[in-house]
Amino acid sequence: MLIELTIKNFAIIDELTISFEKGLTVLTGETGAGKSIIIDAIGLLTGGRGSSEFVRYGTNRAEMEGLFTVESTNPCIIKVNELGIETEEGMLILRRDISANGKSICRVNGKLVTLAILREIGQALVDIHGQHEHQSIMQPERHLSMLDSFAKDSLMPTLTEYHHLYKKYQQLDKQVKQMTDNEQALAHRLDLIQYQLKEIENADLIPNEDELLSEEKYKLANSEKLYKTLHDSYYSLYGDGKGLDWLSLAMNHMEEAASIDKELSEMQETISNCFYLLEEASFSMRDRFEQLEFDPNRLNFIETRLNEINQLKRKYGENVAEIMEYAAKIEEEIDSLLNKDDRIQKLEAELEATILDMLVEAKALTKIRVREAQELSDQIHKQLRALYMEKTQFQIEFKEKKHSSKARTIDGAPITFYDNGIDSVEFLLSTNPGEPLKPLSKVASGGEISRIMLAMKTIFSNHQGVTSLIFDEVDTGVSGRVAQAIAEKIHHISVGSQVLCITHLPQVAAMADTHLYISKQELGDRVLTSVVPLTKEKCIDEVARMISGVEVTQLTKQHAQELLDLADKIKNNS
Repeated sequence: MLIELTIKNFAIIDELTISFEKGLTVLTGETGAGKSIIIDAIGLLTGGRGSSEFVRYGTNRAEMEGLFTVESTNPCIIKVNELGIETEEGMLILRRDISANGKSICRVNGKLVTLAILREIGQALVDIHGQHEHQSIMQPERHLSMLDSFAKDSLMPTLTEYHHLYKKYQQLDKQVKQMTDNEQALAHRLDLIQYQLKEIENADLIPNEDELLSEEKYKLANSEKLYKTLHDSYYSLYGDGKGLDWLSLAMNHMEEAASIDKELSEMQETISNCFYLLEEASFSMRDRFEQLEFDPNRLNFIETRLNEINQLKRKYGENVAEIMEYAAKIEEEIDSLLNKDDRIQKLEAELEATILDMLVEAKALTKIRVREAQELSDQIHKQLRALYMEKTQFQIEFKEKKHSSKARTIDGAPITFYDNGIDSVEFLLSTNPGEPLKPLSKVASGGEISRIMLAMKTIFSNHQGVTSLIFDEVDTGVSGRVAQAIAEKIHHISVGSQVLCITHLPQVAAMADTHLYISKQELGDRVLTSVVPLTKEKCIDEVARMISGVEVTQLTKQHAQELLDLADKIKNNS
């Protein structure tokens, strides 16, 4: 849930910090006070599209920061862990700065992240539903994803298998088209890679040859220096009055000392071992520098060979291993092109088998969706009855998608496979008895859409892992007993979770567990927004203001008190 929100230099907000609680938090105030601006700030904090227009006039940047507590099962925790972001006691701090030129800087627990990652994490934390989002219910192309969201638990295994097959189908289909569409291009490709393979084979490369030759070249180029250092090292150890002579003398003295004091035996043995080891090393040095000889022909050969390898590197890879890997790859491609007809036959057979497997999974998806669609319809009817739409009929219609150029003929019928199956669904509605079911977008009024959306959100909130739900004036266009029903429904969603709701309905405000009043005032030539949690007495005054609209009388206060008492009774019973 959202624990605390800090906003600075955002639209008409100078600086504001708001604390939130569990349950239903209602935000009320006069029009233009900044209620929706606060929701806009939360939307941007969780990855919404930003703009320099959000930056308060006369300032360099807008800042938003939110503290969230997150359950370990929330999907965003997996993403956060993948990014190596540390969390303490399930707490996440999201921060976003928007500069006056429109650029954004995003952070999660202090670590810089991209806007896409902030959006992915934010969408798992907060679900914002505003008036404009009613449009998603009106768009048939989004209905399938809504159904799939409801049916996620039973649908996911089959959908995952279908996605795997669909990806394989796309790859095979692409390969077949590449091998059949352009004969001339394939012939040119064959000539090119045959030439490349011959060039690499003629070079007769050895694994790691470039590294071995470079090492040998360095030794040859420094052979004179190597001879001198080995020679000087040898004569520093071997000869009259040199290192080994003195060590031999020390060894003899220690032998005599150890014969007197047995405790010196270990030291004497160490010195003896060092002498013989150094003597052996000196002989090895002598053999090495005596064998050294400068071979200019060998150096010239190495330089020529390295130049040849570098020419191949410029074309085929950064080292010999990559060049040889590329050669193996094009050799396989040459074999494939030379045996193109056989290859096409195999690919087409594999493609057909994949299509049949995909059809089996697609039909299984349809079967699950049909079953879940009935369950979803039943639950929506139940929710609509509670919102005084008991005569409304809701149905999910399965329609055949328009077939594209990618359609496949199976058993004489054309079938087009899409990334989520072969289904297309649309929500149908009839609001009056005797009226036929029609597309939702053609029959529902604004108030009806609000109630249908709320019914769906009540159902879907149990299937989404978000920590907070935000409603921005979703109760527009309703009044009376419908308003009371919506208030109860919003409170029902908030039980055991967190719901933030901007409202103009006194019935919704009365159901609040926490009531925040938003106001603005002019200070000099600037407007400042403030947020104040209301006491019980102030709640009565605000609900009364929402009832009367203009003048608060003793009668409206009594009505407000009745609404609050009724709300308490409903909450206690639930």
